[in-house]
Amino acid sequence: MEITIDSSITNKIPEFKVGFIQYHHIEVGPSPQMLKGRLQLFQESIFFDLHDKNVTEIEGISAWRDIFRKTGKDPNRYRHSAEALFRRVKKQNYLTTINSAIDLNNFFSLQYEVPIGIYDKERLSGDQLRLKVGESGQTYTGLNGRENSLENLIVACDGDGPFGSPFVDSERAPVGEETKNAVQIIFLNPSLSIEESEKLTKSLMDMFISIHGGEGSFEVVGG
Repeated sequence: MEITIDSSITNKIPEFKVGFIQYHHIEVGPSPQMLKGRLQLFQESIFFDLHDKNVTEIEGISAWRDIFRKTGKDPNRYRHSAEALFRRVKKQNYLTTINSAIDLNNFFSLQYEVPIGIYDKERLSGDQLRLKVGESGQTYTGLNGRENSLENLIVACDGDGPFGSPFVDSERAPVGEETKNAVQIIFLNPSLSIEESEKLTKSLMDMFISIHGGEGSFEVVGG
């Protein structure tokens, strides 16, 4: 499977880039105690760090708010998924465990301060994914249970249309315990160099495989 970035994004954000990881033969299940413990401790640490600080002052959060502005999406009405996680932690509404893949996704989203999406590859259509800016009238039902407007929002599309975004993913391809093959999109901070982006993406992939087994391959696209 390949991923490309449409000119509707790069015309507005020339340095836009993503990390793209493909996993095969993985085993998703309840999170190991190590991961649950690290996620809990990390959230407690973030909570204390944010005691006298606004979430929007965090570099990665601010960078992705700026991306939303550049594509025409109001970041105050549509908060990207990493910002939403940080706001939960600031309220001490800590994330509860879902499964090993989602928990790890959330952990790295907090650590890297960027939105990250992970999707069941078998629920996606075709062998080509494309990132683009959503068009007027486009919507999908999100994992938040609502019908979400995709206009001016960066979206990930397969052969059947949009399925994911740095705001909220659709309900079409979530990763669960039945997932054996998955793809992951790291919506990187555009200010990162290619070398830093590759190091970050590989680090996430290695940690994921250490928990889930299987094999993985990664690339950084754009920038």
